[in-house]
Amino acid sequence: MDETRNDQLDIEISEEVADGTYCNLAVITHSSTEFVADFIRVMPGLPKAKVKCRVILTPEHAKRLLSALEDNIEKYEAANGLIKSEAPKPVMPISFNGTIGQA
Repeated sequence: MDETRNDQLDIEISEEVADGTYCNLAVITHSSTEFVADFIRVMPGLPKAKVKCRVILTPEHAKRLLSALEDNIEKYEAANGLIKSEAPKPVMPISFNGTIGQA
């Protein structure tokens, strides 16, 4: 029996996904079993915006994502200085047209 372990994960990314999608708003909701993050591009002066990407995570993966973001922000700020946080803006009324998935 070969006891050699390969702990490395080979991850591939298509060109389309590698190009990325610009979003400037995230709406995050959760149920007892999952977190749903909708990434949206809001254009100035337009009253309507489309969800560009939806990511569904287990609670454990959501917490790992939070930790990874905190770690990366800390490293970024150590190299580039503090990221300016905008003052909290009034909450915009947001409505979703179409089907909303629930767990």
